[in-house]
Order: sequence, then C-alpha cells, then structure tokens
Amino acid sequence: MEDIYTNVESVKSVPHIFAPNYPGSSSSDKRLYLGIIIAFGLLNVSLLAGLVVLGVYYHNTSDTAASLTECQQDGNNTTSFLIEERDLLNASLTAITQELMKLRESTCPTGWTTFSGSCYYFSNEAGSWDEGRRDCVHRGADLLVMNNAEEKTFLVALIKKEAWIGLNDKETEGSWKWVDGSSLEFKNWLGSQPDNGGTSGRWGEEDCVHVNNNGEASWNDLSCDAAEHWICEKVLKFTV
Repeated sequence: MEDIYTNVESVKSVPHIFAPNYPGSSSSDKRLYLGIIIAFGLLNVSLLAGLVVLGVYYHNTSDTAASLTECQQDGNNTTSFLIEERDLLNASLTAITQELMKLRESTCPTGWTTFSGSCYYFSNEAGSWDEGRRDCVHRGADLLVMNNAEEKTFLVALIKKEAWIGLNDKETEGSWKWVDGSSLEFKNWLGSQPDNGGTSGRWGEEDCVHVNNNGEASWNDLSCDAAEHWICEKVLKFTV
C-alpha cells in the first residue's frame, strides 16, 4: 500500500510538457512553448517571403525573355531591310552601268565624224584592202558600206583621197557584196566600171572597190593589193 502511494506521488512530480495550462507547469515550460510558436511564425514569414521573391523573379524573367524576343525580331527586321536596300543599290548600279554602256555605244570616238547613226574615220596611212579592213576591225568598226545617195553626199566632203570601201567580189567574180554580208542595192559606179582590169589584163584581177576623190565619191574596182587609204564605218547602237 505504501509502494502504491509512493508511485502516485512520483507521477505527480513529472513535468507535464503536453499540458501547458496544467496547474503544476513551470514558467520555463511556457517560454519554451512561446519560442516554438514564434519559430513557426518566423518560418511561415520566411516561406511567404520566398514565395514573393520567386514570383518577382519569374515575372522579371518573363519580361527579359519578351525583351530578348522583341530585340531578335527587331534584328530580323533590320536585316531584311538592309538586304532589300542592298538589292536596290545593286539594281541601280546595274541600270547605271547599262546606261553608261548605251551612252558609250551611241557616241563616236575622238577623230571620227558622225552621220545618220554611224561614225566615219578616214585613215591617214595607205595599204592594201585587207590591211585597211584589219585596221577598221581593230577600231571596232569595218570598211564603209555606202547604203544610199544621202550617205554618198555626206561622204563627198569627208573623202580627201581615193580610199577603200567595204565592197568586193572576192568569192565570186561579178557577185559584189558588202563586208556586212548585204548584197549590192544602191550603186555609184564610175563610167564603165567595174571592168575587172579590162580585157588587156594590164591591171590584173580587180576584186576590191575604192571611191574616187572626184566630188561624186564614185566607185572603181581595183586590185586588192594596191595601196590606198580607207574609210571605216562604225554603226552606233541605240537602245531604248
């Protein structure tokens, strides 16, 4: 009986940590409970602050991504604009180059005379018909092709001495052709010409034509090896 009493008293003397309002609890236990409550409160505040910080960070990250996307789009637009400007400049440069080429083609070189869409050059030196033609070709032209009476009248003032023109019958005797391949339509033969050197054969084979300085620019057939001046003609290229 005494042992039972002793055990009951021992139980009464144990601190009741699970019953803070029990009449036997001490002030130190109350402070412990208060500290735990405050700690939980502070933990909740810290968690809330963390959530706020994460929300702000996510918002800023979204704004940064949007800004980067916008900058990339602006860069793409700028690149497209620069490419279009480059293409326009290239097109303008091509057009200017073509216009310069047209202008160059439609202008006679220095020392040449212009008439009705052609440039004319009277040589200072003399040589065979073939030598004269080679010189004309070297100058970007060919021996003169006389097409009509108006051109003949113009050439009368240009002709200083007898000179080769681009008419011959080298391939077939009596079949006269111009150097551009065209057949003979306008004619300006002198007297009984062409005569291929006459019946005597004194002058040899006469397959090339030169013009006389007689105020009529009339034609005469002559040996292609004879030494004469020559007239070059360069047809101008007009393009619209």
